[in-house]
Amino acid sequence: MNALVSLWLAQQVPNPGPAVPPGLGALADQLLGWLKWGVLVSGVLGILICAFMLIIGRRNRSATAYEGLVGSAWVLGGLALASVAALLVGAFQL
Repeated sequence: MNALVSLWLAQQVPNPGPAVPPGLGALADQLLGWLKWGVLVSGVLGILICAFMLIIGRRNRSATAYEGLVGSAWVLGGLALASVAALLVGAFQL
């Protein structure tokens, strides 16, 4: 009886990998592609707006320049997070 219990405890729990539901692979790829494109466009636009704020705030508008500088840090942080999104999700995959 003791050998049977230890054999039962030594077995591995099944851990199947992720599987794409039938017919949803192409749709998921398309949606992810659109989201990546949206992040890239938003990132470029955000950096350009922050650069414009820095330029405009150069003289006598230090609050605008400060907001542009802080905004650029947020935009770069968002772009960095978006660029490692797949790695982060893969790290926490069950």
